[in-house]
Formats: sequence, C-alpha cells, structure tokens
Amino acid sequence: MRYSQLFGKTQRQVPKDEVSKNAQLLLRGGFIDKLMAGSYSLLPLGFRVVKKIEQIVREEMNGTGAQEILMPLLHPKSIWNETGRWDSAKEVMYQFKKRDKEFALSFTHEEILLDLVRKHIRTHRDFPVKLYHFSTKFRNELRAKSGVLRGREFLMKDLYSAHTTQKDLDKYYFEVADSYMKVFDRVGLKAIQVEAAGGVFTKEHTHEFQVLCESGEDEIIYCPGGDYAQNVEIAEAKEGQQCVLGHGPLLKAKAIEVGNIFRFGIVYSEKMGVSFTDEAGKKKFVYLGSYGIGLTRLMGTLVELFNDERGIIWPKTVSPFDVHLVHIEDSGTEVWAKEVYEKLEKAGIDVLWDDREDVSAGEKFADADLIGIPVRLVVSKKVGEGNVEVKKRDGDQLEISTPDKLIKEFKS
Repeated sequence: MRYSQLFGKTQRQVPKDEVSKNAQLLLRGGFIDKLMAGSYSLLPLGFRVVKKIEQIVREEMNGTGAQEILMPLLHPKSIWNETGRWDSAKEVMYQFKKRDKEFALSFTHEEILLDLVRKHIRTHRDFPVKLYHFSTKFRNELRAKSGVLRGREFLMKDLYSAHTTQKDLDKYYFEVADSYMKVFDRVGLKAIQVEAAGGVFTKEHTHEFQVLCESGEDEIIYCPGGDYAQNVEIAEAKEGQQCVLGHGPLLKAKAIEVGNIFRFGIVYSEKMGVSFTDEAGKKKFVYLGSYGIGLTRLMGTLVELFNDERGIIWPKTVSPFDVHLVHIEDSGTEVWAKEVYEKLEKAGIDVLWDDREDVSAGEKFADADLIGIPVRLVVSKKVGEGNVEVKKRDGDQLEISTPDKLIKEFKS
C-alpha cells in the first residue's frame, strides 16, 4: 500500500477532547475518526488491525467446535419482553418507537440466540449448540470518555452455547476460557481470569479476563502465583492478605477488561420456553452460556499498553502491515524503493510504503514511529542500491540487509 493513496493520514496535534491514550494515538495515527462521544469510524489502518484480531478470535472459536453466523441488530420489543429485560436493562439499551411498534438496538444477543434454538432444535441429539458472530453492539454508555475502550457502539465477538445439562455447559464454559487465554496470548496480552459479578446479565458470578494497566477502570485483587483473582466489587479477600498457597501477599491493581463469560443455566430458556426432548421423552429446558470479546476494545487495550513518547508499538500479529518502507528522496531512490516494495509484496509481506514527495525524512520517520508498524525499512543513497536499513519499532539498533534476506527471515 502506498501511503500517498491511504485514506486517513497522521495528525500532529493531540485531540483536545480526548483524555485516553488509546484515543489520542489512534486518532493521531489515522486509525480511527471520531463522529461523536463513544462513536468512531474505523479508517483503513484501524480496520486492518481489527480484522487481524477478528481472524485470531475466529480461529480459536472454531477450535472449540463453534460455528459462525450473523444475527440481526434490530430487535422487536416482544422478544426482550419474554425474559423481562426490556424493562430490567432499559438503562443500557437504545429503545425507540416507529409507528405503533417498539424496537431496540442490540446490546447483546442471548434472546435472539435462544429464539434460533427453539425454531431449529428439537431433540437432545442436536446438542450442544455453539454459535458465534462478529457484530456491532449498542449500549447507552454514560461515561463514553475512554476512546474505544468504552464506546456507545463497538465491534464484538459474542459466542453462545446451548446444552442439555449443567455439567456439559460447565465443561464448555471452561474450554472457552482456555481459548480466550490463547486469543489474548496470540495478540500479545497477558490476561488474568477474574471472578466477577454478572451486572445486568445475570445474578450469578461470572468470569472476566483482565489485563493489568494503570489507565484501567476496573480494580482486581489477585495472587501473583495465579491461583486467586476477583474483581474488587465482589472480592472476599483484601490487598496484602497472604495467599493460602504461599505465593506471598495478594495484590490490588488497575486493569482493563478484555473479555467475559457467563453461565445463565436455564433462567432465560424457561422464560422463553426453549426446551428439548431427552432420551426418556421428557421435556427439559436448555442450559445457556454466553461469551464475549470486544474487538475494538481489544485494539484500544493494545494501544494503552504498547506505546512510547513517539507513538504506538503494535505486536506483529495484529499490526496493520508487516513493514513500513521509507525512501529518502535522492536521485534514483524512488526506483530502488519501488523494487523493494514490489519484491516484498510478491513474497506475501504486507508493506506500507511512504512514497510521499516533498516530505522530509524526519517527518516520514516520525509518522512511522506514530503508526507503530513493527519493522521500518529505509532506502537511501547512503544505504546503497539493493540494500535496506532495518530498524525495529521497539528498539534503536540499525542494521543493513537485503530484500532477499528479509523475505527469508519473514518466512522462517
């Protein structure tokens, strides 16, 4: 991709109305555009990052046996009335009336999933059901002040599972928990599985996946040895209390929630009449689980954690491009740069080539640091024809290499 043709360029000024690091850097880097508080457009760079995250999540969800679908975002009042959440969750939902009918924009999809199950599933032989989708969620967020970490609309992966027994639900619940930990590891995050309250979703305890971060809005109490972690809202232990397994004192820390999982049991299926016939011919209600990861929220978390005074530092698995190619305008270097660009692209390496004319080398380097692609390549007379200067975004060391050597390293 030629940077001159890319929609959305870098900005020098920090947006005055944004206080969060993720919003400041994503806006300045040309990854997102702000429409209003809590509502952002994904520009090409940001969209590429989110699609990388999405594919990692998809692979792990498919690994649990789940199937991908797509459910509607516009919901009739009647389906939310079946569980009583039209009233109990009205502070979170966007509800409106058109002519004589009332609707809501999706803030979650438990009711919609159960409606699918009762239409298509009849016997115990059809279970378990494991379905997920990637879609926009709408939530009436009162504190939309943390960039893409707390939006009024955002992209989310939500997975739902339906089972014939609590035992089978529990088994899959912890299988998904393991898959979530794999997702976070693959995108470069060290997550902690934390016991938490169910909020507007359930009265039962649930599990969140938290990433330690000074700018996080959550607080957790956790054991450094990994055997205990609870959200402060429900924590039974206190900071400084000794771990019973001898791992030392419990710690209290700020964190960002990057995922959550819920076990609803038969509460919603009873209310909606979602049942099946067991082996003995008896009618029983379905056990429901729900599992969510916010994709745009995950992108914001990565920016909050991986940055320096110059800009973003993307983990390579989710970076919008593999390398950022800069050529310093000397006679003939554009031809050299084009040759490098085409050779790398042909080898399957995604390249963002800063091909702008009449822009100083210093400005190009500053933009490369702000955008944060893991590897910067420079073509110049000083480096020499057929060579490239290589610098990693998270380091200062400069090396001279060749396109062939780089291709070999990327493929290894």
